[in-house]
Amino acid sequence: MAISDYPEFEDPRARPRYVGLPTFLRAPYNEDMKDTDIGIIGVPFDGGVTNRPGSRHGPREVRNQSTLIRMKNQSTGIAPHELCRVSDIGDAWVPSPFELVKSHLAIQETFELVQAKGILPIAVGGDHSVSLPIFRALAKDRPLGMVHIDAHCDTGDDYMGSKFHHGAPFSRAVEEGLLDPKRTIQIGIRGSVNDMDLWKFSHDSGMRVVYMHDFHTLGIKKIIEEIHQVVGSEPVYISFDIDSLDPAFAPGTGTPEIGGLTSLEAQLLIRGCSGLNIAGADMVEVAPSFDPSGNTALAGAGILFELLCVAAESFAASKT
Repeated sequence: MAISDYPEFEDPRARPRYVGLPTFLRAPYNEDMKDTDIGIIGVPFDGGVTNRPGSRHGPREVRNQSTLIRMKNQSTGIAPHELCRVSDIGDAWVPSPFELVKSHLAIQETFELVQAKGILPIAVGGDHSVSLPIFRALAKDRPLGMVHIDAHCDTGDDYMGSKFHHGAPFSRAVEEGLLDPKRTIQIGIRGSVNDMDLWKFSHDSGMRVVYMHDFHTLGIKKIIEEIHQVVGSEPVYISFDIDSLDPAFAPGTGTPEIGGLTSLEAQLLIRGCSGLNIAGADMVEVAPSFDPSGNTALAGAGILFELLCVAAESFAASKT
């Protein structure tokens, strides 16, 4: 018997999932970025964490777990690989990992190249500080709106001498004119704090902050309606921190907070982003060393697939 005896396996993505080298969602590996509409790119950097490191290993483990993901979304009917050309375009690795500012510059330069080639990027981190250099690349010409799903607003300020850690990418992005706070919604915020004004920047700048207790009071249908009302029809970025999930679903992250989203609620939120004008996305903060089961990376791979589905739908709509 030969592979030619199985016509259903002509597409390598349909072959048994233990076969072949792991790439993001079994997409072809095109580090040269040729023949690519949507590029899934790893950002293995965690020099911006404030406590537990390890998310630099996230992209590799998400690649591994994403071999479990099939090609079509049974819930929405979206088949992203049929809508556009999807590639794993490698990693935005940094040559100076001990220099935070230099590392961010290297990441920015990689995404500027992706942008110049007309590729819609979906990044897999890495800690959440990597979102700032991505914004610097994607939002040079106009500020973006944002759907931000996270346990934390990440709009802090100086922490132990740095303003560029993973708890502050979006305050910096607003200050640099890259993110429109009035077109930003932050969902899933929760946890204990040392200062009740920790997320004052989000509120003062006009971001819509949906705390986890409000999420359950309002319901997911209302929150999805708010997403569309807040971000509108202009370009938007989706940023998903795996710690938005309850640690029961995703313990392998640097800053877990109990009382979070279920995996299904997260999927439904992203599916609710259907119809948005998506300019890019990321899924960050998977730290495999804190979860030997692999469940956190599997959750990250599932979220990555949902992001790809809505991004592919948006990309295809922009070409019609």
